[in-house]
Amino acid sequence: MSKIEIKTANEFKEFCETLRASEGYKDPIAFGIARVDKGQLDQDKILQASYAAVSFKENFLSAAAIIWALSEDGISVDFNGSEFVAEFSQRAAKKAWKLLGVFKDEMQTHKNVEVVYNVKHALEEQKNVGKFRVVFIFEDTKPLSVEVVYLKLYLLSLQKAPLRSLVLDGAFGVLPNVAWDANSKPIELEWLRQNEVNLKMNGEYPTIVSVDKFPRYLSHIIPCDNTRILDSAKVRMGALISAGTTVMPGAAYVNFNAGTTGSVMIEGRVSSSVVVGEGSDIGGGASILGVLSGTNGNPVSIGKNCLLGANSVTGIPLGDKCIVDAGIAVLEGTKVYISKEERGKLALINPEFKFEKEIYKGLELSGVSGLHFRQNSQTGQITASASKRAIKLNEALH
Repeated sequence: MSKIEIKTANEFKEFCETLRASEGYKDPIAFGIARVDKGQLDQDKILQASYAAVSFKENFLSAAAIIWALSEDGISVDFNGSEFVAEFSQRAAKKAWKLLGVFKDEMQTHKNVEVVYNVKHALEEQKNVGKFRVVFIFEDTKPLSVEVVYLKLYLLSLQKAPLRSLVLDGAFGVLPNVAWDANSKPIELEWLRQNEVNLKMNGEYPTIVSVDKFPRYLSHIIPCDNTRILDSAKVRMGALISAGTTVMPGAAYVNFNAGTTGSVMIEGRVSSSVVVGEGSDIGGGASILGVLSGTNGNPVSIGKNCLLGANSVTGIPLGDKCIVDAGIAVLEGTKVYISKEERGKLALINPEFKFEKEIYKGLELSGVSGLHFRQNSQTGQITASASKRAIKLNEALH
């Protein structure tokens, strides 16, 4: 099979379809080729994986071509495991190009082809030898390798997979805690300790911008033209920042596996697992609790055209057009009073919800639309009424 000659797209398709039909073969859920950064002390330790293209439930013929190239390099892919990671050598890259090269004139529309082309040339010029990995996910379970964690983070940030749709349990245990320099290069903390005297006395100590297991979003992802992120430290890799979203400096923050579904103004904290709907405004210092910070494992979604006032705290899912006034906390156990008159108004907005009592726990109001949460300034009681304000973002800012 090593003497195979593919000259047309149809020949490529026929050959790859034959591979896919072979006994034991399994299409990957996701795959990609990554350039990895290794430890300065431990060369077997992967600190970071960078992907120029990732595929999710697509490009199965390209995956077959790469799997064939690995077999030609003496690497047998294990289809029975949840994931498979292998070095992508110069020989494997050349073999993959024998198949994918038929699309050499269409590389701009075939990103996997462009990746293989660039990897092949980098290895031929002895650049980054041993630093490329091909990564397959066959079953979405707990990630076992740094490369797979990064592949899943890319799938989320590139909007290939919806937020909260991928298993990231155990990711913290897989990723190493490293120092990130001003060029987004990961550095082993132990290497810095061992070389501290030499680096400092020679004026070569790197500019460290953070110490974390996750890199910054902007170190890996190119946002849409109408998206603004005013401080790179405010968005973690694995966040999904939809077109038109603005993330301000100061108290704003978007964690991994969290983000927006459209144009959103973010001046507060969007914790991991939180999804914010289009047209919503997360006010300065406002905090939306994630599954690790007070929601008993229940992920929070904020509906469309909502407003979270400055320094407010939200720990329940909100429907559309909701308002949480500045400085108050609406949590699962918060007691909320709704008058009979307001219950009648809210019933028209939420015909499927039965407003049958005066006092509700916050959790009972999960997903209800049109709520305006207030606090009585004299009694301190949290109340809810039908929202009368239309939340509309300033289009000039998005």
